[in-house]
Amino acid sequence: MSAYVLDPPAVPTVPVEGEAAAFPVRRILCVGRNYAAHRREMGGDDRDPPFFFAKPADAVVPPGTDPAYPQRTGNLHHEIELVVAIGRGGSDAPPDQALDLIYGYAVGVDLTRRDLQAAARDKGQPWDSAKGFDASAPISAIRRWQGPPPQGRIALSVNGQVRQDATVADMIWNVPEIVSEASKLWKLAPGDLIYTGTPEGVGPLVRGDRVQGEVEGVGQLAFQVV
Repeated sequence: MSAYVLDPPAVPTVPVEGEAAAFPVRRILCVGRNYAAHRREMGGDDRDPPFFFAKPADAVVPPGTDPAYPQRTGNLHHEIELVVAIGRGGSDAPPDQALDLIYGYAVGVDLTRRDLQAAARDKGQPWDSAKGFDASAPISAIRRWQGPPPQGRIALSVNGQVRQDATVADMIWNVPEIVSEASKLWKLAPGDLIYTGTPEGVGPLVRGDRVQGEVEGVGQLAFQVV
């Protein structure tokens, strides 16, 4: 007899470059307003510290899959991000040990229902419906990584026109600091993904738009909104 009253859902996965086996996604943590210019773009203050929010694991959209334009929004936005894939568990990790927890990196896009986010912000309500909806986390294949984190160009274009163009080194919190801070708030575990924030230039998407993103040294991501 089955141990479940219903069939358990499949584990969301992301491919790993050069590997036959996939990376199982446990949860998705995201850093908000981690680039100063984007923070100003969203009406924030440079002195405000970055913060975390979450998406469900099944929000992930693996490469080769096109996300659908979501319901209940008329203002879907793109946000290109460097994604950290956690390969070892840990809590309260200091920044100088945080890199030991990292399996690799990927290119991600944090899709956002901006109108719902603005409405929630105005009422002091949580952002779940604006950020954690179905197919809201497109991602490239994960690239295994050793050594210092990526620091190069991060960019996104829509229909061939560049909209976001910055460098990962522009982040307010760097990767070791992000992982360290996350490990103080949650016990990190293998399979966690951390979207590290987006630079300025976020903007709307409509059905049919072709999106291309890249992080120098990490990879590229392409999809069409359907």
